[in-house]
Amino acid sequence: MQSPVDWSVYVITDRRIAAGHSMVELVQAALAGGATVIQLRDKDASTRELLALGRALHAVTSAHAVPLIINDRVDIAHALGAEGVHLGIDDLPVAQARAILGPDSLIGMSPETLAQARAAEQDGASYLGVGDVYGTRTKSDAGPPIGLEGLSAMVQAVRIPVVAVGGITAANAARAIACGAAGVVVISAVIGAPDPAGAARQLRQVVQAARTWAAQTDDQI
Repeated sequence: MQSPVDWSVYVITDRRIAAGHSMVELVQAALAGGATVIQLRDKDASTRELLALGRALHAVTSAHAVPLIINDRVDIAHALGAEGVHLGIDDLPVAQARAILGPDSLIGMSPETLAQARAAEQDGASYLGVGDVYGTRTKSDAGPPIGLEGLSAMVQAVRIPVVAVGGITAANAARAIACGAAGVVVISAVIGAPDPAGAARQLRQVVQAARTWAAQTDDQI
């Protein structure tokens, strides 16, 4: 059985945004500030480079009891003993990833349609990464922004957690949480910030405040 996960502040690595800084140090800072999930994504790295960086990051995330998710590469996630993998619509299907990684792994998927979201849930996805919500500069193949309406529709279509992706900042994260997102996914807002720990801390505070407000609003209805 999968352990409960705090999806509040989900940080994805990107060496282009890191601008030469140590990714391990940036992730350490993000975790110190309150990041709750880390995803290793580096589409330009070789398999050996991913393994080496993954080992280093997993040591750091494990010390903070935070899951490490590997983007796309089920083989790397399996080799590292990472907590999970995140898949796109062109990657290994969720059902096959689940068969390889087993029932306790976290398997995320980025659907483009409501039908894909429902199918991913049925096939064993643990959570969905939904966006592009606001418009992103860090993913060249992202489609047009789906906006908060699109995010809300995805949240309502499934029973598994949905995290909001795309153009998320401390200034707009609360609106994604108000739509029912379990957390927010960021790259440049933390990895590219002058103070990654402070940026992660601010996002965590915003998400927690938005979640508290939403709960109080529900109680009043």
